[in-house]
Amino acid sequence: MMIKSLRISLGLGAFLTISGCSILPESDPATLYRLPDASAGSDPIADTLPFRLGIATPEAGYLLSSNRIVVFPEGNVVNVYEGVRWHEDAPDMLQAQLITGLQQRDLFANVGSDRLPHDLQLLSELRHFQSEYDDTPPSVNLQLDAQLLGTDQTPLASTSFAIRERASSADIPDVVNAFGQATDRLTEQLASWLATNAPDS
Repeated sequence: MMIKSLRISLGLGAFLTISGCSILPESDPATLYRLPDASAGSDPIADTLPFRLGIATPEAGYLLSSNRIVVFPEGNVVNVYEGVRWHEDAPDMLQAQLITGLQQRDLFANVGSDRLPHDLQLLSELRHFQSEYDDTPPSVNLQLDAQLLGTDQTPLASTSFAIRERASSADIPDVVNAFGQATDRLTEQLASWLATNAPDS
């Protein structure tokens, strides 16, 4: 009888081990954030150029290529906020924001992903996209290296944009808003740079 009971106990234990995920408490799902809607910015910088601009998804390192919201809490420590995520990977989210922001400025006849037909192409690398506790509340550090290619893939110009935006508080929604404000400033500076360096016709 003892051997039979032991077999039953071992069998039940094996079953729970195989399907036991359901009996353990599940971790709380992450709260997903998107960037605030892109700012319409100022009036159009120049007459609309007769080109289709294709914006490639920015290249990025391992951590910035994910949907984690990266934070530098102190010194050389790199971390991510717990329980929160971007709604998509940061480079994809930034690409969509830049496309929307530049469409609103009517600088080009068309602005879209570089997967669509295009005349000019914007390549970039996202070097920084994190909040940093350099002070309290934290600031957002955004750096994007950009290169504009012509119709024959010839490099026309390259530059680096470095932006820092202070959050109004350390609360996550306020930090997310600071990311949005930094991205709006990036779009404004990028539009001015493109207006200067894109071909006239």
